[in-house]
Amino acid sequence: MVRFPGEFEKHSATLMIWPVRPGSWGKDPSAAQKAFISIFETILKSEDLYVLFNNDEPQKTIDDLSSRFEDQPFSFIPLRIDSNDSWARDVGPTFVLNNDEIMGIDWRFNAWGGDYNGLYQDYDLDNKVASLFCSKIGKNSVDRQNFILEGGSIATDGEGTLMVTETCLLSPGRNSDLTRENIEDYLCNALGAKKVLWLPCGIYNDETDEHVDNVAAFAGPAKVVLAWTDNIDDPQYNMSKACYDYLSSVTDCKGRKIEIIKLPIPDNPVLIEKKDMDNLVFEEGEDNREEGERLAASYVNYYYTNDSILIPQFGGNNTESDRRAVEIMESVSFGRKVVPIYARDILVGGGNIHCITQQIPKVIKEG
Repeated sequence: MVRFPGEFEKHSATLMIWPVRPGSWGKDPSAAQKAFISIFETILKSEDLYVLFNNDEPQKTIDDLSSRFEDQPFSFIPLRIDSNDSWARDVGPTFVLNNDEIMGIDWRFNAWGGDYNGLYQDYDLDNKVASLFCSKIGKNSVDRQNFILEGGSIATDGEGTLMVTETCLLSPGRNSDLTRENIEDYLCNALGAKKVLWLPCGIYNDETDEHVDNVAAFAGPAKVVLAWTDNIDDPQYNMSKACYDYLSSVTDCKGRKIEIIKLPIPDNPVLIEKKDMDNLVFEEGEDNREEGERLAASYVNYYYTNDSILIPQFGGNNTESDRRAVEIMESVSFGRKVVPIYARDILVGGGNIHCITQQIPKVIKEG
C-alpha cells in the first residue's frame, strides 16, 4: 500500500541542489550560496544531506564544502547530476512509502507552465533529476512522466489527505486535458490518498501559479498553518481569507475539522531592489524581474528537519514580522527547535526554504 508521509514525520535524508543559475542567483551567487550553507548546517545536525552539483562545477567547490561539514553528526553527500536550477522540491522525486520500501515518483516538470507561462524554456535537465537521483541512491523510481506536477504544489498530512491550490493544478500550463476530477483521481492513485483539499489560491504574485507550499502547510493531522494578513488593503488579504473560509468549511479524509494556525506574512512587502537587478542575468526566454517588483514572501515556506523547523527571515523593516513568525511557529513546533534563516537572497530567486529542499522519509518498522 502506497503512503505519502507527512513532512513532519521522520526523514532519512534531505535533497538539495547547489545554486548557480545567473537568472535566479545572480552572476555572483555567493549571497544565495551563503543562505544555502546555513540550511546545510542545520539539516546535518539531525539527518543526512544529499547535494547535487552540475558536472561543470569545480571539484574544489565540492571538496571545500565536504571538508567544512566533515565533523557534522550526519553525512554530507555530494552527487554530480546536472540540473537547470536549484528547486529540489519541484524537480526532485516525491518520495512515498510502499509498505517498507521508499520509492521516488518522477513527475513531468515543465518549468511551472511550459509554453503557456513557464519561467524558462530549457528545462530538460531538471526533468531528468528525479529518475537520475533515485538511480544514484538505489531507490526505485515510479515513472509518472504523463502527469505534470511540482513537489511544491502538493502537501500531505501523512494520513491520506492532500492539499493543493486550484490556481496551480488547474492552470492551463499543467494538465489542461484533464478535469479537476481527473486530477484528483490521479493524485489519490499515485500518492495513496483518500481526499484532496482544494484551496482557491495561494500567495500574491507567486510565479508558480501559487503553489500550496507558500500559503499553507500541514503541522500535523487536521492542523494547517495558513499565511495571513489583517491588512484589508493588502492584495493578500482576500486571498488568505478565501483559503481560511474554505478550510473552515471542510474536513480531512477522516472527517476531522481543520485547526487553522494563522501565520502572518511580512508586514512590509519584500521588493526587488536595484542591487538585485544589477546582479541578475537572464537568458533568452527566461522570466525577467523588475526593480520594485513584489516578491511572494511567506513564512509558511518553512522546512521540517528531524529536530528543527527552518523558517525564513527577511530582515530590514520586517524584523518585528520575523520575530512574530518565530514565536508562532514555536507554539506549534512539537519539540522541534525553530531555527530562523535569513532567506531574502533565496526569495529573490523565486522561492524559499521549502522550495529548495526535498525530504526523503525514514522507514520505521513496527514491533
